[in-house]
Amino acid sequence: MPAAAVKPKPLPTQSTAKRPVLLDLPCTPVAKRPLPPGRPREWYISHNRRLKAMRLAIALLDSGVYVPNQARDETIRSTAELIGVHPPSDSTCHMVRALLRYTR
Repeated sequence: MPAAAVKPKPLPTQSTAKRPVLLDLPCTPVAKRPLPPGRPREWYISHNRRLKAMRLAIALLDSGVYVPNQARDETIRSTAELIGVHPPSDSTCHMVRALLRYTR
């Protein structure tokens, strides 16, 4: 078989999609369910903080922020305004940076 007939296999870092995938519109959110009753108030606060941090980390990754040192508090808060959530606290910003650190 001639060498020109062999199609090179794409590198693992290259996309194998036939056409570009548009990611500018977010997916529809999953239907919300009520949280389980009977837990201490601190559990609900930390649970909601983790959810907010995950939403912000995903939005930052979609916008091109991949490492924690790129995600300053101002960047995280402007992203929160962009996606329509309340401005995060310093603790939530710290949690967002931790999520970006551990997703590598």
